[in-house]
Amino acid sequence: MIPPTETLKAFEAVRKPFIAASPAEKPFVAHAPIEINSPRYFYTCAAGGVFACGLTHFLMTPVDMLKCRMQVTKGMYSGVFDGFKKVASAEGIRGLYLGGTPTLIGYSLQGMGKYGFYDYFKYLFAKLAGEENAAKYKTTLYLSASASAEFIADTMLCPMEALKVKMQTSTTPFASSFLGGVRKINAAEGINGFYKGLAPLWMRQIPYTMVKFATFEKTVEAIYKHLLSKPKEQYSKVQQLGVTAAAGYFAGIFCAIVSHPADTLVSKLNNVAKAEGESTGTVAMRILKDLGFAGVWAGLGPRIFMIGTLTALQWLIYDSFK
Repeated sequence: MIPPTETLKAFEAVRKPFIAASPAEKPFVAHAPIEINSPRYFYTCAAGGVFACGLTHFLMTPVDMLKCRMQVTKGMYSGVFDGFKKVASAEGIRGLYLGGTPTLIGYSLQGMGKYGFYDYFKYLFAKLAGEENAAKYKTTLYLSASASAEFIADTMLCPMEALKVKMQTSTTPFASSFLGGVRKINAAEGINGFYKGLAPLWMRQIPYTMVKFATFEKTVEAIYKHLLSKPKEQYSKVQQLGVTAAAGYFAGIFCAIVSHPADTLVSKLNNVAKAEGESTGTVAMRILKDLGFAGVWAGLGPRIFMIGTLTALQWLIYDSFK
């Protein structure tokens, strides 16, 4: 059946002849893959760290809040589920996410420093050591790079960690808003109020990160070498991410155990007033003496669950992003 004359005329009116692009016009070119160890690569690693740490820590805010309260106030809850029940019934979902804003901001900044600088320091230290030594002392390289990255990352996290702990553990509401909390700490203690927990934070986070990265890297190597039958490159991206998640959770368990005493100290330190002329080190020793050996392990159960889940999700997001 031939189309009506009117239809053909309408088509001719709108039809345009094909004209090839002029030499001055740039043809479409797909973006090239990011070159490993280029500035763009390190920026991408840092951006991946923002999403990996910020989102996962915010997601786990309820568990973190209960863990902090159990560390600071002994016997406050009989367990995690008891804590969830009491907080949810008294304060609702908002109570469970108390301290969520400083958590999101602080751990996004920390993730940017942790993951961005980790890959940079791995590259830098391997270059300084030389190819042969870098391969021979691979674990030492992982440990050195992760410790260096975390040292920087914690200076970015510390102010928000101080505010988070105060908001989550104060017996009365610490502040009605995020900015209100910042102003309150600054008015009472100045800049020292945000950074007095930095040394204990380094004590917590540097061993934590060293174990996290080294254990993860070695676990991934062991899975492909001993549990799977083919090299990594022969598995699909989804299968590789499954290995990433499993290795991440395993590494997270060790992270939680190694760093827990220092984590308890950080929680307590941000809730204890310093006497005039008393140094942070003196306060820390007083807290440890009061807590005793058993006291520094309070809240370990929820923290193992939290850190294992966090670490698995972080590596999953980071590897997907990268």
